Amino acid sequence: MALTLLLCTGNHLLAQGLMIRNYNVKDGLANATVYTAVQDKDGFIWFSTPTGVSKFDGKRFRNYSKKDGLTDNDVIKLAPDSRGRIWFFTLNGMPSYYGDYTIHSAENDSSLLFNSHGHYMQYAFEDKSRNIWFLNTDNRIIQYDTKKTTYDKLGPNGADIFYFLRNDEIFKPLHNYFQLSTLKDANNGDQKIFPLSPYPLDDETFVARIRGNPVIIVKNTVYSYTLKDAICFFNGRDWGITDEITNVCLENDNLWIGTQRALFLIKDFFKGSRSIIKLLDNHYITSLLKDRDGNIWITTFGDGVYNIPYKNFYFNYLDNTNGLYSHSIFSIYRDRKTGMLLIGQNAGVLNTMDANRKMRQYTLDTSSGRNSVLSMLPYRNDDILLAADNGLYTFNTATQRVSLLESLNNLKDVDISPSGKVRIAAKDQIALLDGYSIYWQEPLITSIACTDSDTTYFLGTNSGLYYGTDGSREVYPAYLEDDRLKQSIKDLKWIKGFLWVGTSDQGIYVVRNNHVVKHISTADNLASDICQQLYYDGIGRLYVATNKGVSVIDVGAQAITRNISSNDGLMSDDTRGVYYQQGMLYIATSNGLCYFNDHNIPVDTVPPTVYLSAIRYGDTTYLPANNFVHLYKRKTSFEVEFGAIAFDLPDLVEYQYNFSSDTASGWTTTMSNIIPFPDLQPGSYKLLLRARKYKSDWSQPVSLSVSILPQWYQQWWARGILILMGMLCILAILRYIVRRIKQAEKRKTEYNRRIAELEAKALTNQMNPHFIFNSLNSVQHLILEKEEKQALNFLADFATLMRQMLNNSRKSYISLEEEIAFLTRYLELEKIRFAHSFTYHFDIEPELKDYTVYIPPMIIQPIVENAIKHGLAPKSSAGHLEIKLEMVDDLLYCSVDDDGIGWEHSNSIKTGRLVKHESTALSVIRERLQIIKSFNGSVGKLEIIDKFKSGFGNKEGTLVEILIPIVKML
Repeated sequence: MALTLLLCTGNHLLAQGLMIRNYNVKDGLANATVYTAVQDKDGFIWFSTPTGVSKFDGKRFRNYSKKDGLTDNDVIKLAPDSRGRIWFFTLNGMPSYYGDYTIHSAENDSSLLFNSHGHYMQYAFEDKSRNIWFLNTDNRIIQYDTKKTTYDKLGPNGADIFYFLRNDEIFKPLHNYFQLSTLKDANNGDQKIFPLSPYPLDDETFVARIRGNPVIIVKNTVYSYTLKDAICFFNGRDWGITDEITNVCLENDNLWIGTQRALFLIKDFFKGSRSIIKLLDNHYITSLLKDRDGNIWITTFGDGVYNIPYKNFYFNYLDNTNGLYSHSIFSIYRDRKTGMLLIGQNAGVLNTMDANRKMRQYTLDTSSGRNSVLSMLPYRNDDILLAADNGLYTFNTATQRVSLLESLNNLKDVDISPSGKVRIAAKDQIALLDGYSIYWQEPLITSIACTDSDTTYFLGTNSGLYYGTDGSREVYPAYLEDDRLKQSIKDLKWIKGFLWVGTSDQGIYVVRNNHVVKHISTADNLASDICQQLYYDGIGRLYVATNKGVSVIDVGAQAITRNISSNDGLMSDDTRGVYYQQGMLYIATSNGLCYFNDHNIPVDTVPPTVYLSAIRYGDTTYLPANNFVHLYKRKTSFEVEFGAIAFDLPDLVEYQYNFSSDTASGWTTTMSNIIPFPDLQPGSYKLLLRARKYKSDWSQPVSLSVSILPQWYQQWWARGILILMGMLCILAILRYIVRRIKQAEKRKTEYNRRIAELEAKALTNQMNPHFIFNSLNSVQHLILEKEEKQALNFLADFATLMRQMLNNSRKSYISLEEEIAFLTRYLELEKIRFAHSFTYHFDIEPELKDYTVYIPPMIIQPIVENAIKHGLAPKSSAGHLEIKLEMVDDLLYCSVDDDGIGWEHSNSIKTGRLVKHESTALSVIRERLQIIKSFNGSVGKLEIIDKFKSGFGNKEGTLVEILIPIVKML
């Protein structure tokens, strides 16, 4: 919450105010009663209260109580030391401090074990070895050397506050001042006490002495203390302060005095100033602190903490709390001759402040409405022209009288030409003072601007730009020549041949010869496109008052040079008017008047201090540190909470972070103070954090090294073992699958082989009936020929042959010897059958005798039978049959060679049934060879050659060659 403080000197109002912020329980403060405030080494502000302590970074309070380690919630005093520790003074007398993100007490730090005997600490000092010394309420000295806490050897009679003050070369106080009941030091009788200072307050040597030595408050007086003397440099009664002084603060050349009833500020006290300002009337001031940035912190009993930002000391504020009629201001003017400041307000009120800062109010005629003072211009002699809602007035700075110059309804604007012509724009007319009037209907006139020529002028309306001349006494639309001028216009300003047009929502147009030559908007850094007033200071700068602050434009360059807003110290961003004179800039806002030295606006360019506040991994929160190491947790978020110490405009602090190993490159900008990293994988990372305040540079990055260690199963060796095991499992599975496939294929092959064998046997069996049929025909022939004995011998051999054939038909393979024996017996029978009309011979390769060769049964016999029956039997003379057997690679080569009638001749004399029979026998042989290939893999072959036609000379007969797959064994 921000307040404007009323500053008083006796019963006189001063034309100055201070913007002040109040922090209370609703903002997070531990208690509305605050005993003291200190700043630690990092820059945090600490507050002690009856219910704990609060640490503040400018935006967030972090509160600590007994549950966080305090020995007692009622902390009455704080003391920061050079090691960065904050010492807590409680009524139980037990020492404790905050350091390394933890509260240290006897419960967690044995070096703080101590028996207070019911007395509490009052003051603390630090020696050159950085040991801490305490003085308690029993006038006993307690020493803390980081190893233990002990009573000093000095007894009660030899120890008091003066013991430390006398030995100022050894002990450095950890407090800004000491509030004592007396200055009498029994052990320093030579010390002189001066109730009146022998030195003037602007004496640099004396001021340096005050700043470099302990300050002691005794009731209503303040002393500078040394071993040699104690000199009073402030006596409250001399300044009208009758209450006891509770605390003091030396801030640059200013002196702050706190009492139980109010706060007092003496600006330029150490330059001899005698003006005292009363602040926070009826407030019990418990402590004062000036922080490193120059901000003032004021703690109170029951009213929380007040803060005055350092930059507000560069500004002067006026509103309804310190002299103005209201906080709403419309116009400003400062008379050069008298130095009087005129402030136009609503309700027809004109406020003035003379060179002595005396404030007065003048009321214009309000009988016809609110009559707000809209603008003020210098007129004649000592007169100031006042344009109000219902008329034109003058104010004489010499006589300080207001006079009505012209009564007008709904006056909108007024301007004065270089020659002094006063042009008035009202709702329903355009008037030249002491001249003519042009009555107007629509659109609504908002502003008027005179040009360098006394005869022309421009009008701004809510629907565009117009221009008029005295000669024609007519007004013409200027926007016809440029559509961009058909805008709602708020104000006009003619500057050196250019017309500057401030619009309602399109920013600024710069116009020459009724054409836009420049457009300036928020895209060009204009504070806002909603313009409310234009003001030219006469030295090259145009000020644009908007609803978001003031923009300053270099007229020559037609470019924005800077913006001024509440972030820079204005009372409000809603600005209504601007005035500049002799280095002072006056800005009227909806919340009061702010004026300051235009060349001395403070800009806080120092980057903020960035700090880590917590590290979270999973459900656990860890204290911040530069390194974080933890075992990986699956699907666990890693979070970093941080902040920046910025007491001025903390809400405008922005952050950037860079997380190495992140997919994003460069810096990521955020306004949040928490960065989450979901499911952070094992690895080493480096988090860089930086921040910047309003108009400051980026701070130096804070670095956090993060190491997420892999679980055992994420180690390289574990992963190697897992990969190896996985590969072995895969290999085992693949092997199992291959074995299953092979077994299936084997079963399938075996199945196919069995089928093939059965098919081969079936084909073999097809041969048997044919042979039997022919043999029985031969027996029948012998019986008919009355050759019974030969028939009986034939039947006996036939029976033997049949048994052998039946035997062979049950086998897939038979030995070559068995096959030759079978063929020999068969040929013998055929010789009987055909009356010994042919001879036969077996030509067996000798190599075959070294092996046992197995061949399919009944595969040669059909060929032999064909040779006898169709080649030799039809021959008129005796024939010869030769069967040749030899090895060719892994196959048995068998040729059946006859010298019969030949293949072609035999086919020509066969009946259809015989041809079919022969073709069936040969096709069966070929099919058997194909089936043997399917389960054996060996390729057989059958070829029939007619010797006469195949190049065997004049030889007749048929040669049948067959390659038979075999099984060879030793």
